[in-house]
Amino acid sequence: MLLNRAWIENRIPHHGRMCLLDEVIAWSAARISCRGSSHRDADNPLRAYGRLGIAGGIEYASQAMAVHGALMADSDNGAPQAGLRFAEAPVTGSPAAGSPAAGLPATGSPANGLPAIASPAAGLLVAVRDVRFHASRLDDVPGDLICDAVRMAGDATTALYEFEVRSERKRLLHGRATVVFDATLYTSRRLG
Repeated sequence: MLLNRAWIENRIPHHGRMCLLDEVIAWSAARISCRGSSHRDADNPLRAYGRLGIAGGIEYASQAMAVHGALMADSDNGAPQAGLRFAEAPVTGSPAAGSPAAGLPATGSPANGLPAIASPAAGLLVAVRDVRFHASRLDDVPGDLICDAVRMAGDATTALYEFEVRSERKRLLHGRATVVFDATLYTSRRLG
């Protein structure tokens, strides 16, 4: 099974041009690495005033987190755990020193202390913290973007991720994000 753009579009709420990722490079229960090339597209939906600012990288990272949630929900529901897993195929190139993906064990499973994710429902990015930008824009980055996300804590409905967007080992931005995997649960609790 290829974890390509078509697979991604079938599992996250972003479709067409708004689906920013091209493929899953590698994943485990604790982390994911995805590749995207749409930052160079003149019709990228995140572009404004003739450019794609660096803050757009947060959306690339959040889509990688959504894909990770979908993969974990699929694997917890008995779907085949196909594709390139970190234990079998490392990310192309080494993660930058100090990045979320650097220095982590190569394998993961729900037995690693992280509970299973509830379902592949539409999620919600609740908060981003400690975001650091190391560039001013994305559209002038010649190489593909690599989006790494590591699930640091959470339960079946929410998670805290550390994320990084890089290109050819150059760190472009990094930070932390809190996500809710099923937005309907979050909004019903807040409104109820």
